[in-house]
Amino acid sequence: MGSVKIENLVKKFDDVEALSDVNLEIKEGEFFALLGPSGCGKTTTMRCIAGFENPTSGTIKIGDNVVNHAPPNQRNCGMVFQSYALFPHYNVFENVAYSLNIKKLKESGLTGKVSTYARLLSRRLSKYPKDIEQKVWETLEYVELEHLSDRLTSELSGGQQQRVALARALIMEPAVLLMDEPLSNLDQKLRHSMRNTIRKIQQDLGITMIFVTHDQEEAMSMADRVAVMNDGKVKQIGTPTDLYSNPGTSFIADFVGSSNILKGKVVNREGSYCTVQFNGSQIRSISKPKKDDVEVVIRPENISIIKEHEIDPTKNILEGSIMFSTYLGAVVRYDIQVGTHQIIVDTTYKSGDSILSPGHKVHLTIEPERVLLI
Repeated sequence: MGSVKIENLVKKFDDVEALSDVNLEIKEGEFFALLGPSGCGKTTTMRCIAGFENPTSGTIKIGDNVVNHAPPNQRNCGMVFQSYALFPHYNVFENVAYSLNIKKLKESGLTGKVSTYARLLSRRLSKYPKDIEQKVWETLEYVELEHLSDRLTSELSGGQQQRVALARALIMEPAVLLMDEPLSNLDQKLRHSMRNTIRKIQQDLGITMIFVTHDQEEAMSMADRVAVMNDGKVKQIGTPTDLYSNPGTSFIADFVGSSNILKGKVVNREGSYCTVQFNGSQIRSISKPKKDDVEVVIRPENISIIKEHEIDPTKNILEGSIMFSTYLGAVVRYDIQVGTHQIIVDTTYKSGDSILSPGHKVHLTIEPERVLLI
């Protein structure tokens, strides 16, 4: 069973509380991401699951077993570290076979131990048993590294090293695979490629995967569900679309994607709409906040720049002035001064479009359905 359940997990380092009442329930076969800024507790949570840190209090279950006091090698977890932790003096085959050698060492008699020790010293000193050799080749083929089996890991690219680390973890057929920011050392193009590789492997094998990252794009593009953490606590759990469309706090709205967050006050509640006043302007929303002092959250792509003759009085209209424009390829991002606030607007760019210059006066429109009040 590859399910993971964490109840009331607390971890303290002396007087510092790194984790505070963390509760998570990860389903078998789920790709689950722990997302948050540096120091939020996501890696500590993973290390507690793996057995590298002992919880101060709380319970960790893998499958039906409470594993609080079980050593790492008895938890049936595979681990891919941020640094990959490969053996530079071993080639690719030897790195991937290492865990099987250690397992064989524990299970063998004296003759088997001698043979295994010889293999660990050098592949040339002792032949691999057929079962180990076959399994290593199958795993290398699965991650498309069989043609590099004799190459030292120090001679590999970052993406190839990542796949070696992944193969070494997968070969033990763990119930849960833990990955601690494994893509942070790769360039952007390679990260995108490895995201697809990791996601495909997870789906093909149906393995439970817990992925730690500070990169919201990684979490949103790969995970079935995401837990956003900050200050040692889980702030919200949901699917990527839920977190993006319905953030529970302004922190999540700001961390998961880009957002314009403005402080406002509800001045009218009528029918399906709330009217909020901020900075001398008013804006309507279909949100139903319980309090009058609110934070107005608007995603940059939900704001349109229109011409004066296109103004629709049924929609929210704001006036502003272009401060900066940033060309991002498919998107042009504008920083627009609206009263005393600076608002970000993302517009789709098509070849031949003109980019508005600083100082240009504009009208902005936002549908009430796209205005979230928190």
